[in-house]
Amino acid sequence: MDLKLSKKIALVTGSTAGIGNAIAASLAREGATVIVNGRAPAAVEGAVAAMKAETKGDVIGFAGDLSVASVADALIQRHPAVDILVNNLGIFEVRGFEEISDADWRRFFDVNVLSGARLSRLYLPSMRKRNWGRIIFISSESGYHIPAEMIHYGMTKAAQIAVARGLAETTAGTGITVNSVLPGPTRSRGVGDFVAEMAAKSGRSAETVENEFFKTARDAYILSAFGILFAPLFEELFFRGFLYPVLARRLGMRASIGLTAVGFAAIHASQLKYSWAPVLVIFLVGLALTTVRAIKKSVACTVLMHMAYNATIFVVAFIATGGFRHMEKFNQ
Repeated sequence: MDLKLSKKIALVTGSTAGIGNAIAASLAREGATVIVNGRAPAAVEGAVAAMKAETKGDVIGFAGDLSVASVADALIQRHPAVDILVNNLGIFEVRGFEEISDADWRRFFDVNVLSGARLSRLYLPSMRKRNWGRIIFISSESGYHIPAEMIHYGMTKAAQIAVARGLAETTAGTGITVNSVLPGPTRSRGVGDFVAEMAAKSGRSAETVENEFFKTARDAYILSAFGILFAPLFEELFFRGFLYPVLARRLGMRASIGLTAVGFAAIHASQLKYSWAPVLVIFLVGLALTTVRAIKKSVACTVLMHMAYNATIFVVAFIATGGFRHMEKFNQ
């Protein structure tokens, strides 16, 4: 994939490990000059060296706590302009609401919210001069589903979404875009520490806590429900309810079946990373659905077939990933 990021400078805060590190590495592979950030110089140096070796890209480091205003000013002095700003810096911890002190509330706000808002404010003027920029806040699904054991964390993630939304309105009509990304539970070093802390506080094993945590994570189930129930309905109404009849009146049944199946495969190709084997499977599925539509003359029939097909994928994925606890297996 070529995202045309050569000659672009990207800053990813909190990127010596976890999601931030993966984002930084992806940008480096796409040709951007990447600034890796972390608080500890040794960690930054190690991450930069590993990323250079892996990506063969242009990777540099900046060590410092960007929740501190003076450190952010030092960063601006060294790197006065960036094209892509990924506000990934963040902390989380397990703590009951009654135990969260005023200092904890301020600390979480300074690190998770103010650091990104400050850097966005500092880098936005140079982006406006070039009329190009990308600002991304790595929020969390916890910004919508506030976790009872981390209310202060959920608050900051909701605040990030609000800041990003306001900035997006501010930059509307320009070449600058501002977005939030809301990851669900992700197996990373931070989540590993989180699970260990939860296990220590509850007196249970880390494995038990992890299993319960991912079982109660709602994202995969919500997306699966959408994929099983709603996506087939929308796709069938368009492809078999609208597109096929229009083509059939002009081109005849056989050509229309083939073209409808090609269109069906095409809209899924990017999701499948343009890998020919799964795209071919989707084409054959589209061919079968459209053939049934042509013979039975019923969209309702293809909707039910499509739902059954998606439900089968859901069951296979559920089993293969251990109840969606090991989503990394999709990449194997």
